Amino acid sequence: MRNVLIAAGIIVIIIAWYLFRPEKLFINQSVNEELQTSSTGLSDSPSLVTEGVFHGVAHETKGTAAIYALPDGKRVLRLTNFETSNGPDVRVFLGVAEDANDNDTVTKAGYVELGPLKGNIGDQNYEIPSDIKLEDYHSVTIWCKRFGVNFGTAPLAASN
Repeated sequence: MRNVLIAAGIIVIIIAWYLFRPEKLFINQSVNEELQTSSTGLSDSPSLVTEGVFHGVAHETKGTAAIYALPDGKRVLRLTNFETSNGPDVRVFLGVAEDANDNDTVTKAGYVELGPLKGNIGDQNYEIPSDIKLEDYHSVTIWCKRFGVNFGTAPLAASN
């Protein structure tokens, strides 16, 4: 009986570790990507389409989210001076809501996922698929998919 309890305890610990990934609370993952001007080698500069500043929701989140149009027609979301908490299964969303101060606003208004967060600290880029109509999206949210939690959101405003 004792061996069964020990085995069950080990299984519970492994499952809990997998679900919560507690080491991520103490380990930062830094990224430092440059903004690619073009995949075709064109010399034109990217043009700023929209940008916003992050505010924390469930976790302190700071930095700038900006969408750029590249000379080759691609669009990129760029996070600069970015910093948030690390966590399991954190994603980058373009949100329909103009801002989100809770979890429900993100899920009820709608979003499109751009991919997993590359790092919880630093400058990073996310390509926006060509079929996404940018006028339908008004914010960027850092989302923990495993727990359904909004880490932080940046409301986007058109550039001048």
